[in-house]
Amino acid sequence: MKSKINTLNEKLSQAYLGGGQVRIDKQHTNKKLTARERVNYLLDDGSFEEIGALVTHRTKDFGMEKQKFYGDGVVTGYGTINGKLVYIFAQDFTVFGGSLSETHAEKICKVMDLAVKVGAPMIGLNDSGGARIQEGVRSLGGYADIFYRNVQASGVIPQISAIMGPCAGGAVYSPAMTDFTMMVEGTSYMFVTGPNVVKTVTNEEVTSEELGGASTHSTKSGVAHITSTNDVECLEDIKRLLSYLPQNNTETPTRFPFELKDEVRESLSSIIPDNANKPYDMHEVISGIIDADSFYEIHKDYAENIIVGFARLGGRSVGIVANQPMYLAGVLDVNSAKKAARFVRFCDAFNIPLLVLEDVPGFLPGTDQEWDGIIVHGAKLLYAFSEATIPRVTVITRKAYGGAYDVMNSKHIGADMNFAWPSAEIAVMGAKGAAEIIFKKEINAAEDKEAKWKEKEAEYAELFANPYSAAERGFIDEVILPKDTRRKLIKAFSMLESKEVEKPKRKHGNIPL
Repeated sequence: MKSKINTLNEKLSQAYLGGGQVRIDKQHTNKKLTARERVNYLLDDGSFEEIGALVTHRTKDFGMEKQKFYGDGVVTGYGTINGKLVYIFAQDFTVFGGSLSETHAEKICKVMDLAVKVGAPMIGLNDSGGARIQEGVRSLGGYADIFYRNVQASGVIPQISAIMGPCAGGAVYSPAMTDFTMMVEGTSYMFVTGPNVVKTVTNEEVTSEELGGASTHSTKSGVAHITSTNDVECLEDIKRLLSYLPQNNTETPTRFPFELKDEVRESLSSIIPDNANKPYDMHEVISGIIDADSFYEIHKDYAENIIVGFARLGGRSVGIVANQPMYLAGVLDVNSAKKAARFVRFCDAFNIPLLVLEDVPGFLPGTDQEWDGIIVHGAKLLYAFSEATIPRVTVITRKAYGGAYDVMNSKHIGADMNFAWPSAEIAVMGAKGAAEIIFKKEINAAEDKEAKWKEKEAEYAELFANPYSAAERGFIDEVILPKDTRRKLIKAFSMLESKEVEKPKRKHGNIPL
């Protein structure tokens, strides 16, 4: 018996090489961590239980039978983060470059299956050179097995991918199908085809960082939702993100203790400029409404004309979608519509109520937008809001023009409560353009056309550049003072807490992809 125990201890010690049980100091460090260091840092102390530590690959080709390492390049198992169960895999770049083999994939699939059965988040720490070429189609099949499980788990449990090294070729599709993709600046990259292939096919000279680095994917492609300066910050970001999410689609996020007080926020009264064409920062509105320091922005540097992220309102986790007048006047375009639609669908899948802060002058005009499919991409956001059954509340702070008024969670597409500030302008278009169309004959017949135009502009603004016409028809539930917004929202979400919607029987809808 002693000899068997000694053999087990020897095998386990070999399996733990490259990190062991080392804990990382919680101060930020630029050091790239090993797979085990990442797992140990992310999970609560002593909570990690490893699965498959003694697994080795099965291939006998190309002399691989002489190169076997316990774990086969990936650490898998379960543990807790802030006391809540999670499942995890962390690829180990020190073993065959973290390449994916048949057994490597089987280990990942095993914990993914457990995560779905038990109903707990799945976290993948990616650091791999891609498929293990010595295994041929077996490694490709392994990727497909993982992809299939990503899809089956979608909308059932939260899935988070952290790219902490290379991620290339077919490997990129698993993170792309998870709910959130995080990247580490300077040490991680993602692309379907690398710089060498790009040069051969298109003659372009490009570096790995330029082609698929964290900056590229967080600003241009939108593939990365969150970027971090180093491994430790990335792992802290995962912890923070999870604090806003439920364990699975049958639960609701943890409610933080809160006692309703006066909740009046005078600072909100001075944010909207007197000049309707002057921008302001919607982040100030968000900060004035939510619980202190609780906003966690997603996709911060991509499509900045719309803001999405999580916050707490009266201790309750909420998703926020807000137009940003500081960028492109807050218009909706191709990228902002896709960004917001994805976020809305995630919140709906995991029972996170939605708050929409609206100041939108319309859709961005131009040939580029039309040729890039603004029609179908704008329809994605419209579809996402229309199918969402979670509590949905809108506050119109200023402009709500044209079709964009409909799309931004209007009453007509199922919003539960719609508030407007006195500064709200709800109309088909701005007063200046509308006056030019409606009163064209009168303006052309006037001696002083400019003066007549301004007169008619003021007349139109008096009639429509306010929230009261919409409120008379019930499209706006209440016109509220900005300072009362937080109190009204806390009460509205509390009232909607037990909302239930019976959906029509169908396999699934056909979102305009």
